[in-house]
Amino acid sequence: MRSVVLAQLRTHAARLIASTLAVVIAVGFVVATLVLNETSRSTVLDTVGARYVHAAAVVTSEGGSLADDVADLEALSSVGVVAPAYEAGVSAEVPGRPGSQYLSVQSVADAPQLRWEQLSSGRLPREVGEVAVTDRARAEVGDVLTVSAYDADGEATTSQATVTGIVDLRGDPQAGLFARGFVTEAQARDWGAGFPAELRIAAGPGFGADEVLRDVTAAVPGDAVVRTGEAQAERAAAALMGNTTALASVLLVFGTIAVVVAGLVIANTFAVLLAQRTRELALLRCVGATPRQVRRSVLGEALATGLVASALGVAAGIGLAALISAVAGSNSAIPLSGVAVPLSAVGAGMLVGTVVTVLAALAPARAATRVAPLAALRPVDPAPLRSRPGVLRLVLGLLLAVPGTALMGGGAAMPDVRVALPGGVLSFLGIVLLAQRAVPPVVAAVGRLAGRLGGVPARLAAGNATRNPRRTAATATALLIGVTLTSAFVVGAASTRATATAGLAAEFPTDVVVEGFAGELPGSLENTLARTDGVARSAPVLAGTVAGPDGDLVGAFGVDRAEAAATLRSTEDLVLPGPGQVSVPEWLADPWAVRDGDRLTLGGDPDREVPARQFTVRVVDADNPLLLDATELRALAPDASLGQVWLRLADDDPARQLDVLDRITDVVAEASPDTQVTGLIAQRAEIDEILDVLLLVVTGLLGVAVVIALIGVGNTLALSVVERRQENGLLRALGLTRGQLRGLLAWEAMLVAGVASALGVVVGGSYGLIGAASVLGQVGDLVLDVPWLQVAAIVVVATVAGLLASVLPARRAARTAPVAAIAAA
Repeated sequence: MRSVVLAQLRTHAARLIASTLAVVIAVGFVVATLVLNETSRSTVLDTVGARYVHAAAVVTSEGGSLADDVADLEALSSVGVVAPAYEAGVSAEVPGRPGSQYLSVQSVADAPQLRWEQLSSGRLPREVGEVAVTDRARAEVGDVLTVSAYDADGEATTSQATVTGIVDLRGDPQAGLFARGFVTEAQARDWGAGFPAELRIAAGPGFGADEVLRDVTAAVPGDAVVRTGEAQAERAAAALMGNTTALASVLLVFGTIAVVVAGLVIANTFAVLLAQRTRELALLRCVGATPRQVRRSVLGEALATGLVASALGVAAGIGLAALISAVAGSNSAIPLSGVAVPLSAVGAGMLVGTVVTVLAALAPARAATRVAPLAALRPVDPAPLRSRPGVLRLVLGLLLAVPGTALMGGGAAMPDVRVALPGGVLSFLGIVLLAQRAVPPVVAAVGRLAGRLGGVPARLAAGNATRNPRRTAATATALLIGVTLTSAFVVGAASTRATATAGLAAEFPTDVVVEGFAGELPGSLENTLARTDGVARSAPVLAGTVAGPDGDLVGAFGVDRAEAAATLRSTEDLVLPGPGQVSVPEWLADPWAVRDGDRLTLGGDPDREVPARQFTVRVVDADNPLLLDATELRALAPDASLGQVWLRLADDDPARQLDVLDRITDVVAEASPDTQVTGLIAQRAEIDEILDVLLLVVTGLLGVAVVIALIGVGNTLALSVVERRQENGLLRALGLTRGQLRGLLAWEAMLVAGVASALGVVVGGSYGLIGAASVLGQVGDLVLDVPWLQVAAIVVVATVAGLLASVLPARRAARTAPVAAIAAA
């Protein structure tokens, strides 16, 4: 039978295109998602966590200084080099730029193996008086910066530093927040860096990271935290990119759906293929082939198809990931550096594609063994719907669809994708089984309306579409699968996008924050910024100190709720208080032992005998400040002054927003040199670009899903023409013209395609919303979005695709002479 299988593969290779494409797309989707996920992970580690990836261990402490531990750690035999990380904030005057701008300074490691900075030009500083800067500083190599550093009392000292290099932070979404400078450790201490924020440690010769981690953990104080460099890098990446993990989960959920759908397409295609080869299989039985041999030949075809298609799918997935990586290389906030292909992705792709193909062919193979030798001599009528197999199909469909739908609903409500995903698979399998009962009546109802518009061909098409429910259901299922998959992707991606956008707006509600780091801001600065071209709204934020319930003074901000709300993109995480209310961050709520709705007493300046007041508490995210109504803050802290200015930009285009950010930086630098401009809009826009890159995977597969549906519809229509050859010849003999025969098949295709696409959009849209809810509901607040124009376009495209799929079968039927068609056995 091996030679028979090979001969069948050569003979029927063209008919296996639909199955092959289905496997290629399903495997390619899964592989591309896994590869891009690994690539983005490795790229994020190389950018956001770049400073840690080459370190054997990283020591951090929320308590005392780590400076005293450097000498002890360097004395350890397993430790090669210790690099303290010093940080400071200064203001710098750049030649050719107005005023001064804020510069976040970091120290460069003395040891080359712990240097992570990538240069676009120049070199890193080697001595005091030298500095390397990022593009955000808008300086050039050779420029001499006038730097003002501030001590704990706010006293400024001025010095000069020559720019020796430009550090390339492309790939770090935080690069656009503010300008950064890189100096020697000695220079950082001269500019006010008090103690190292962390210690990065390289292993000594012959020692591994585990040994370094063990020795360092034993040597540092108990309040210090020791992690491996990779763990610290992953921690930094996760803090910034946590939502992309949820997005990758969404893509993998849709990838699982794609695999299931591919299995259905394969099963349907093999069923059509075997139906077309009924006589061939019967002839094999006539010459002595046993049912087992016939079954093995069919499964052999499936195995060969699965292996070849899976290999092509793995290659396609890697190629798609490489293409996206190349496209994103110069445009994305995190340019995907090359392609990281884990062996698990290749293995998963080959295993999934091959197993799904073989499993999908089991039912057609079993049906092939039931072909009687007599079928080679006479046609065999299909079993009616009310036959035993038809009833079993109905019962099995209900048993799958009902509990599957319940599981999906439960998974979306929990939310838990591990519950929703099996429910979606079961329910869709049930829908496919029930399509044989549901589609023909709907097609008949639509056909009666079409008959009034299309004349005799349309009425004949409506009758033909309902005469053989199995054939109609097979044709509709081919398109239903493609439309369902496409609709699920479109709606799920739109909901994912809307949820991610809302999450970014909540995490970065303000476009630009202007804040004094060495004292209060000039009172006129807010009006100056409000008049700056490109600024839509501005809000002053007061800063002062109040006494907490424990008597300790704590910094607080005060806002006018109406003014502040106009500048924010979201108030989900940053709750603006009104009179009698206070927003307490989590880091204060715990020691103060307060929760939402509690009453909190805050005191004012005890020296001025300002009376204490009670407020209603609203606990907010830990990243937010203690926030009061501006009037309430003035009552508690009469000396409160302008501490921040919140700005909302007028334009939503990221490129133009960055131009406005540069303009604001220049205005602030001239009006208030010791002021920091933080462009949260830049970070939000860059992370937004990352989401666009990942969602590009979904967009690229939508068109191909329609192609699969087109091929599937073409297969079933071709089978329909073969089965009705004599019928079509009789119609021609009774006077039906070639054009009317083509019109008959076109109307039939449009009826079935229109009904299938409408059902597919409803089912697929529901799956997309439930899938997004079950995954993204675990991350935060869910925003469901249905892109109605795209959904309508799917219906139109799918219907037109069904019409196009009828062209070749109709052409073949029209070319067959009536006498030859009637004479065919």
